[in-house]
Amino acid sequence: MDGNFVIYLGRQAIETALLVSAPILLTCVIVGVVVTLFQAVTSIRDMSLTVVPKLMAVAFVALLFGSWMLSVLLKFTNDIFGHIQNIG
Repeated sequence: MDGNFVIYLGRQAIETALLVSAPILLTCVIVGVVVTLFQAVTSIRDMSLTVVPKLMAVAFVALLFGSWMLSVLLKFTNDIFGHIQNIG
């Protein structure tokens, strides 16, 4: 196992983490901006107004993309165990 292989595995791990977390993070950002604009227009300053829509949106996105996220993680895990098997 050389340095290039370690860099490859690190890059794959970071890419997989970004790919899996992207739908939920983008949903939080979009919902946060929409709620903030709504609060600015209506002058409502309630903290629960920011949390509840984000939680509902994250739950919806997790249900919608959950199987895809799981398949990406399983593929990455199988690749890692395959590399471990080849090394050992």
